[in-house]
Amino acid sequence: MRYKITVGQLVHQLQNFDPDLPVCLATNPDWPYAHRIGRILEITGSNGAVYIAEDGQECVLPPAVRNQLDWANV
Repeated sequence: MRYKITVGQLVHQLQNFDPDLPVCLATNPDWPYAHRIGRILEITGSNGAVYIAEDGQECVLPPAVRNQLDWANV
């Protein structure tokens, strides 16, 4: 199920973590990889949004991460 997250919600969730930790995107349950976060940009206007770009593949997601995301069976 897809859902949208606001910048405020993302900041709220991230503020509980060590600010020096690296951040990766976990993507695609069929090919569970971690991807580095790239550029972050804002598009303004009536359909404005903030976009986080992918900046390369980091590694296969560890089993513990796949389990927490309920991607254990992929």
